[in-house]
Amino acid sequence: MEHTNENKKHITHSLHGFCVACGTANSAGLRLKFVRQQDGSVTGTAFCAKTLTGYDGLLHGGVAAMMLDSAMTNCLFGAGITALTGELNIKYKAPVKIGRAVELKAWIEKDWTPLYLLKSELCQDGEAKVLGDAKFMRTDTEPAQPQEIR
Repeated sequence: MEHTNENKKHITHSLHGFCVACGTANSAGLRLKFVRQQDGSVTGTAFCAKTLTGYDGLLHGGVAAMMLDSAMTNCLFGAGITALTGELNIKYKAPVKIGRAVELKAWIEKDWTPLYLLKSELCQDGEAKVLGDAKFMRTDTEPAQPQEIR
C-alpha cells in the first residue's frame, strides 16, 4: 500500500503476523497495509493481481470482502482495540477490475464497548465499488498495541 505523507506509518499488530490479508510473514497473503488518518479512519491501496480473479477480468467477491474486513480490523488496531469480526455485511455495487489498484478505507461508526460497528469502502477509479459494514467484539487477548512501521 502506498501513502502520501512520509510521516504516516503503516499499522501492524503482533497477533496478525501471519494473517492472509494483512500479515507480513505470510508470503501467500495479500500483505495489505493501512495508514491511520487524523480522523481515526484507516486508508490503504492494493493492487488487484490476476491471481485474485473470480470471473474473467474481475476481482473475486470473497477477496473484496476480505480486503474490507482487514481494513476494518486494522482501523480497530489503530485505535488500540483488539476485536474479532462477529458479523460482516458486504454490498457489491459494481465489478472491480483486475490489473488495477483499489483504495480501501474504514472507520468506526459506533463504539458500544465491547461491541463496535465499523464501515468500509473499496473504491476504484474514484468510484465506491464495494461497501462493507461489520460488528466486532473486543477480545480478552492482549490489548492492541499497534506497532507503527514504515
